[in-house]
Amino acid sequence: MTERCWWPGSEPIYVAYHDEEWGVPVHDERLLFEFLCLEGQQAGLSWITVLKKREHYRRCFKNFEIEKVARLTDRTIEKLLKDTGLIRNRLKLYSIRSNAHSFLQVQQEFGSFEKYIWAFVGGKPLDGKRKLSKDVPATTDVSDAMSKDLKKRGFKFIGSTICYAFMQAAGLVNDHTSNCFRYRELKH
Repeated sequence: MTERCWWPGSEPIYVAYHDEEWGVPVHDERLLFEFLCLEGQQAGLSWITVLKKREHYRRCFKNFEIEKVARLTDRTIEKLLKDTGLIRNRLKLYSIRSNAHSFLQVQQEFGSFEKYIWAFVGGKPLDGKRKLSKDVPATTDVSDAMSKDLKKRGFKFIGSTICYAFMQAAGLVNDHTSNCFRYRELKH
């Protein structure tokens, strides 16, 4: 039997996310934006809640194509607030458009969001070296610095815990526990 991290349990969508996506280094601008937005939608909720709604978010938010999301109107977002397939929190849904504007500004300033965000980890994934689930932190000094800088640039729903979850999801840190088969596969 394949050993994996404790958190996906036996839920098929969670297992697939863990086995195929979580912790894989992301350099694609659109996917970085998607992860950043979805982590913000998770605030106060479980990740599985967001993961189950992910495809619907993609449909409603133009597949997270940054320029298209930045052009969404208030009228469109107000309609989305009635959509039961989304987390119907006004501040969270409006933050997706707001974050698209901030994302575009970062791209303009740094040439790409990827270049900007990966600089927080020196351009390569950090090795969490986690033996047990209790060894995995909710925040780190890096996620604190990332959160502070992103907030300064106008991003919303981007506290340190959300930033650390984003770092884990987008592979800026390998936080698979050392007994997990993905830890070895993703170790650089």
